[in-house]
Amino acid sequence: MTLTADTPANRYRRGLVRGLAAVLRAHCPRFRRTTEEEPPSTDDALVRALCHDMRSPLASLEATLGSLGRTPEHAAELLALARAQTAHLSSMLRTADATGGALRRAGRRVLRDVVQAAMAASGLPRTQLTAQLVGDVGDVPVEDARVQRILTNLLENAHRHGGGAPVGLRASRRRGWVELALTQGGVPAHRVVGHLRTTRPPVDLTGLGLWSVQRQTRELGGRVVWDDDGVAFTLTVQLPDR
Repeated sequence: MTLTADTPANRYRRGLVRGLAAVLRAHCPRFRRTTEEEPPSTDDALVRALCHDMRSPLASLEATLGSLGRTPEHAAELLALARAQTAHLSSMLRTADATGGALRRAGRRVLRDVVQAAMAASGLPRTQLTAQLVGDVGDVPVEDARVQRILTNLLENAHRHGGGAPVGLRASRRRGWVELALTQGGVPAHRVVGHLRTTRPPVDLTGLGLWSVQRQTRELGGRVVWDDDGVAFTLTVQLPDR
């Protein structure tokens, strides 16, 4: 199977500020002349989305921290709010990291390792996620970093927008394809499908991960399909098993 070298798991353990700086350095676009009809690159879309979505949380965090010294009687409440804002910002960074950035070669790995790395990078609590690798699919060689990005984006999207609902991840092989299926209840199917069908990146981080999933899947020669049975929504990424 040609699925190629994976990015390492979460690289932003050293702190929010360093993580933000690393993302901006990795994705900052070079200025160039473009026509009005030319679609923005992934890097351009990512920087634009980060600027759009991080403005309010950063302003809120700054105001919260500034209030700590003035209202010590509300310190516990303010600290809880600050922690919530930093968790939200960290989630944005995970989405940005999975959407773009430099590809790092780490040699051949197997799908089992890629799944574990994506789970660690997504921030999704292990108690909320059930992963199943069917048959020998865990031993499939993977040589493309986009496979881990696709998985991380799907898991991060379930974490940010799933309302805490349980998530099921199933990897299997079938008739020349490796299938990565993510199932979660309570998902607004029409909204997810809309993000998958768009050909242009959204202006903010909402939907950017799903847009990236369908784009990177097509680049790998694969396809994205979905099913909604009225109870749970299942999104399946099918990649060629060569």
